Amino acid sequence: AGRPEDRPGLCHLPDGEETYRRAMAFYTTTERTAAEIHQIGLDQIAKLAEEYRVLGKEVLGTTDLTEIFSRLRDDPALHFSDGPAVREASEKALAKAKAAMGKWFGRLPKADCVVAETPTGPTAFYFRPAADGSRPGTFFVNTADPTRWGRFEIESMAYHEGIPGHHLQLSIAGELEGGIPEFRKRAYIAAYGEGWGLYTERLADEMGLYSGPLERMGMLSADSMRAGRLVIDTGIHAMGWTRQKAIDYFRNNSPMSQGTIEGEVDRYIAVPGQALAYMIGRLEILRMRAEAEKKLGKKFDIKGFHDTVLGSGLVPLSTLDRMVKEWAAA
Repeated sequence: AGRPEDRPGLCHLPDGEETYRRAMAFYTTTERTAAEIHQIGLDQIAKLAEEYRVLGKEVLGTTDLTEIFSRLRDDPALHFSDGPAVREASEKALAKAKAAMGKWFGRLPKADCVVAETPTGPTAFYFRPAADGSRPGTFFVNTADPTRWGRFEIESMAYHEGIPGHHLQLSIAGELEGGIPEFRKRAYIAAYGEGWGLYTERLADEMGLYSGPLERMGMLSADSMRAGRLVIDTGIHAMGWTRQKAIDYFRNNSPMSQGTIEGEVDRYIAVPGQALAYMIGRLEILRMRAEAEKKLGKKFDIKGFHDTVLGSGLVPLSTLDRMVKEWAAA
């Protein structure tokens, strides 16, 4: 039976606290506590508010967060009206990313990444290429209802799911040679996998890939979801939040639609801890990069850093941290 909406968290169950601790450790591959993760989420949401105000003034003529979220959520002019346009925007984003790869990555996958429409499944997802090279990596976009796609969202999604996100990550892992175990080529570790995907959404901004301030607001929208997950997942499972409190928090701190918000909250209730992997993973990769930059100074090479992160298959964050430290010390 499902858990009641006023008590959906693991904290209401026998041994729930320990069960949630294990779930957090499994999905984040860290030992951070629920209180620590909750505060990280609150801090990230606070930082995003100022970024929204800056871009909101430029794009929408307002710094009021409620109005910004409402416009992004409900203004038909800011949403697609047909599926082919969603696909075309996705293809343009990937083309820009492909053209920029040489300045940021030394190791590139042999497999190509293409875009395909789908009428079913998640809003967007990536399917890795065939091991024998017979099928390219594919970024699928669900176009059953194109109006649910904000024009501001598609680029950040393409960079996360496609290039330089999951396509580089999973294709390179699958092509690794030199005795790398198969499980490190094919397994999936959420903190590493989704941490990299989310890292590349901001990396794309650093690379100058976003078309303009509206598309950069899409980057913020995606960040709102992933930062909000830290607050809500821990709120539900460690602090006793109700389902409605979680929904209200997202509504007040992101431009997501009501349907998306409710689906997200129900996902966190059903799969405790998984949603923490994205932002915790990104922040850990950023920490590793900052430490390497500090140690190496002018000798820091962004290509070398990215090749190190992508060059050993899918690993826990602690293992990745050791690998980055070894690279920086070499």
